[in-house]
Amino acid sequence: MPARLFDRDRVRKVRRDAETSQSDVASAVGVADSTVAGWELGTNAPDQEKLPALARVLKKPLDVLFPRNGLPDLTDLRCDAGLYRYEVAGVIGTKSAGPVAGAENGVRPLKERYLPDLATAYGVTVKELEQAQERSMAKARGEELEGDAAAASVEEPPRTLAEKITLLLERSYPSGAAPGDGEIADAVNAYAGSQVTTAEKVEALRTGADEAEAPAPVVLDGIARFLGVTRLYFEPGDEVARQVVEGLRLMRAGKSGKVGRIRARGMGSEGLSADVLSMLNEFATELEKKDAPDADE
Repeated sequence: MPARLFDRDRVRKVRRDAETSQSDVASAVGVADSTVAGWELGTNAPDQEKLPALARVLKKPLDVLFPRNGLPDLTDLRCDAGLYRYEVAGVIGTKSAGPVAGAENGVRPLKERYLPDLATAYGVTVKELEQAQERSMAKARGEELEGDAAAASVEEPPRTLAEKITLLLERSYPSGAAPGDGEIADAVNAYAGSQVTTAEKVEALRTGADEAEAPAPVVLDGIARFLGVTRLYFEPGDEVARQVVEGLRLMRAGKSGKVGRIRARGMGSEGLSADVLSMLNEFATELEKKDAPDADE
């Protein structure tokens, strides 16, 4: 399952708006002041287990400050509870976290007697815990649960500008590696040849704060160029956005080793065109060539 998105620029702005110092954040989260500084500089990213505490000290909902697209597996639920794996041994009353580690890695499911206490610690129902466990098991087998696959196949395309930008940042970059608002603003200004936007304005576009104020065309052109999409992606209407969504989903499947699904998936009338699907298949072939063992070895 996808990890939560950490945006260093957004965290820095939220912290400053809340008039909270890096030292206060460090104390609340349990790390050194220099660690928090590193998070905001982009030299490192916090453990997923630290994000709940970080959201609390910044007084923002976890899902708002650190969004995650997709349904959680067991590891996600544990991280969302702010627990490291070694800490759950005390929760289920065992000498080690072996049972939880085995379930998270898809080796063996949790014994039923562990479920109630673990669900309580994670803040979910037993049924939600069991569903997350099924995803962990399916992930280990390289499979996708039928319900999750169906949800992905009917995923609605983003409609607002904020949703479209957020989707690209979530789907196109590894966790913690997405460009910040300042980096995007610098790229747009370089494209325009003058200062046409700022980090604050980019954040407003990304979060929807300026939804009523249409950005200048050159700003959208620059963002599209930087994020590697056609300018039409930002225009009203679902058709192009839907194709970008599907393309990102399939490209991600290819990068995770599920190349065969790209080839086998049939497209409906609202799916990818033959040309785009051909391009993805070529990408899949290149991935296979790259990952194939050297013939001389």
